[in-house]
Amino acid sequence: MEKQYKINFEAIESYEHLDAIEKTLYDKAMQIRNVAYAPYSNFTVGCAILLENGEIITGSNQENAAYPSGLCAERTTIFYTGANFPEVKIKKLFVIGAPRNATSSIPIPPCGACRQSILEYEAKQKDEIEIYFASLGGEIFKTKSIRELLPFSFDASYL
Repeated sequence: MEKQYKINFEAIESYEHLDAIEKTLYDKAMQIRNVAYAPYSNFTVGCAILLENGEIITGSNQENAAYPSGLCAERTTIFYTGANFPEVKIKKLFVIGAPRNATSSIPIPPCGACRQSILEYEAKQKDEIEIYFASLGGEIFKTKSIRELLPFSFDASYL
């Protein structure tokens, strides 16, 4: 029997349609993206996380000549947050990525490893994390939880 899985997400037309905090997260992710260390792929990614205490944490992808020793922006940011704010919930995560010298209108979602890492923190805090992924100029996609992007997810409940 064939079944289907439905992904729920909101398509936000452009930056102008974001609220004030979403614009701040977009701006911070874009700003940190500009200092990503991506000399091999030239694919730069920035991430901004909003904590429940109002603090915003940012990070960018960090590559290494010994692939795959680098780390994506989302994991750089979420691991820093987990190490430095272990008891503070993450409310929103905003990610922007594209080739360094290109203008992309396609929202770039977190990779599989990042989705799994975000899922771990969502499960740990027992609260959903809104995920936003954006293009450099155009649509922005929003989900209420990483579980929307990671169907049939694996977490500690299986252990």
